[in-house]
Amino acid sequence: MAGIISPSPTALYFTSNVGGRRLKAVSWAGKSVSGNVIRRRNFRIAAEVKFVNAEEAKQLIAEEGYSVVDVRDKTQFERAHIKSCSHIPLFIYNEDNDIGTIIKRTVHNNFSGLFFGLPFTKMNPEFLKSVRNEFSQDRKLLIVCQEGLRSAAAANRLEEAGYENIACVTSGLQSVKPGTFESVGSTELQNAGKAGLITIQGKISAVLGTVLVCAYLFIQFFPDQAEKLFPPS
Repeated sequence: MAGIISPSPTALYFTSNVGGRRLKAVSWAGKSVSGNVIRRRNFRIAAEVKFVNAEEAKQLIAEEGYSVVDVRDKTQFERAHIKSCSHIPLFIYNEDNDIGTIIKRTVHNNFSGLFFGLPFTKMNPEFLKSVRNEFSQDRKLLIVCQEGLRSAAAANRLEEAGYENIACVTSGLQSVKPGTFESVGSTELQNAGKAGLITIQGKISAVLGTVLVCAYLFIQFFPDQAEKLFPPS
C-alpha cells in the first residue's frame, strides 16, 4: 500500500515561457500509508492570459467566439454592462454580522461607500464553481471588470483551474469608449464605477461651470445690460 498519495489542498507553482504558452510545474505533498512524506511533480502546458484593449476585445467576441464574463459587483453591473454577458462576481456583498465585520462595514460605508459608492464586499466562495457550471474548460472567455484588477485576478484563478483561453480588457471598462460595445443600463460602461458624493460633486461642478460660461458670454455680447445687472462697486 506504500506509495498511495493524499494530496495537500495547496500546490506550489512555477512557470517558464515556452512560446505563447507556459510550462507549469505542480508539486504535490502527501503521505503514504506508512506515514512517509512523498512529493510528486507534474508538468502541464498552460496558456498565457491575453491582455487586450477594447477594440481587440470586440474583435475576439465577433471573430473568435469569446464569451464575456463580467466579474464586477452587482451594483456596478446593474449600472451598465455589455449586452448578453454572464455576470459571475469575483466579490459579493459582505453581510456577515460578526463584530469585526460590522465595524469594518461601518467604517467602509462612512468613507468609500459614502464618497465613491463602493459596496462592502468579500471574495465570492462560489466563483469557480459558478464559472464551471456555465462554461467548460475549452470555452474562450473574455473577463471584464471596471478597472482591470478584478478581471486579472479572476483570470489567474481560472487559468490555475485549467481554463486555457482567457483574455482581459487592460484597464477595464473604464477605458472603453462609448459605443464600442452594445450595453445595457442607466449609464455608459466607463462611468459604471462612479457613484456616491463624487458623482454629486461632479454634477454640481458641471452646473456651476455652465452658469459661469453663460455669465461670461452674456457680459461679452451684452455689455450694457450686464453693467445694469452687475454695476461696478
